[in-house]
Amino acid sequence: MTVRIVCVGKLKERYFEDACAEFQKRLSRFCALEIIEVPDEKAPESLHPADEDLVREKEGKRILKAIGAKDFVVAMAIDGKQMTSEEFAGYLAVREAEARPLTFVIGGSLGLSPEVYARANARISFSKMTFPHRIARLLLLEQLYRGFKIRAHEAYHK
Repeated sequence: MTVRIVCVGKLKERYFEDACAEFQKRLSRFCALEIIEVPDEKAPESLHPADEDLVREKEGKRILKAIGAKDFVVAMAIDGKQMTSEEFAGYLAVREAEARPLTFVIGGSLGLSPEVYARANARISFSKMTFPHRIARLLLLEQLYRGFKIRAHEAYHK
């Protein structure tokens, strides 16, 4: 199974890099994992709403270029479907049976553009809370690992 994570921005803290690298290593026995970082659009803290739309649009174009035509795309979004880890493991099984690359998209600080949402086949949410993209990436990697371990009936999920 091919799993891609397309995310806006780079990890800046060493401890996030180390944690993500550990889960990438663990996931290597379950899937072909690729993390694609697209540049974030530099913007001041306070923007006019029209300027926020422009930032999302520019980041969205970069995201869409990184997505394959046949990919099943999951937008990580606050308004997405929430599920248990067991349900997520089942979701992975369904996606694997489709034999298409599974691509998760994590937006920047202003979220995803309407064009990215339109391209997405599904939306998933970890919580109604907002998380920084680097934490969302780590959470996604951990849940992918947990999901594959559940599917393999291996100890980890408790």
